[in-house]
Amino acid sequence: MRAMVTVVGDEKASRRVVTREQVVRAGVEHFLSRSTIDMEDLAVSMAISRATLYRVAGSRDALLDDVLRALTEAMFAESREARTAAGFDGVVEISRHFGELLRSPVLETFLRQESEAASRILFTPAGGVHESAVANQLAVFRETGLTDELPPGTDLPHLAFLYVRMVGAFLYAEFFTGKKADFDELVPALRSLLNAAH
Repeated sequence: MRAMVTVVGDEKASRRVVTREQVVRAGVEHFLSRSTIDMEDLAVSMAISRATLYRVAGSRDALLDDVLRALTEAMFAESREARTAAGFDGVVEISRHFGELLRSPVLETFLRQESEAASRILFTPAGGVHESAVANQLAVFRETGLTDELPPGTDLPHLAFLYVRMVGAFLYAEFFTGKKADFDELVPALRSLLNAAH
């Protein structure tokens, strides 16, 4: 999706093409420095009008969804890269590492200060963040060899969906309740979920 924008200079107007990818990239940088997205400030930093920003991004929630999806994918990539175990232990190792990355000051601040927006964006199954997390979890099941331990015909996308919902609800609850989450408490429930697929 592209939007043409005219930027008026001292003597002449120059034309720029602003793509959604550029807006998301700028949005990620903006979010990492502020723990939020201020659409007006972001538009100024990109030298475009607020109307153009909304036309390309769709809405603040839509841009936050894109930004948080990009960050989630980066955290999954780092967590998968750090994995040392296989099978169930490897799956849990990645989830534990992801949970540690989630405790970054930037995300903590956003989750605490904008809990309503975070709930809308992070926990709506139709949202890009949730969809990306399920896709990544499915890849984790495969690359750890866990799928080889499951019976033929197992509904892997549904299993990944349930796994993400359990881990997400547990990890994010820390920010909404103030009670620190001990990942070890969740492991037996995750094992039960995956064992039930056998």
